[in-house]
Amino acid sequence: MKGVFLMSNRDKIISLLDNLPDYKLGYVLAYVQGISADEASDDAFCDQLIKDYENDPDPDKDQGFALEDCKREWGLA
Repeated sequence: MKGVFLMSNRDKIISLLDNLPDYKLGYVLAYVQGISADEASDDAFCDQLIKDYENDPDPDKDQGFALEDCKREWGLA
């Protein structure tokens, strides 16, 4: 394959970004931030949510609701 230049994935992304309209860069930024987030801090956040729920003194916190009842109450049925 003489004369063929293979771009790295990083180079391909940069090339695509150079041709992307500015208004779409926010979407790309949000996606990249999401996939590069620290997994340990995400796990810690989720663990804290579970602890907060388990320690919630509300006696009705485990009450369930039928989907059809919710849809009727919200005017969706």
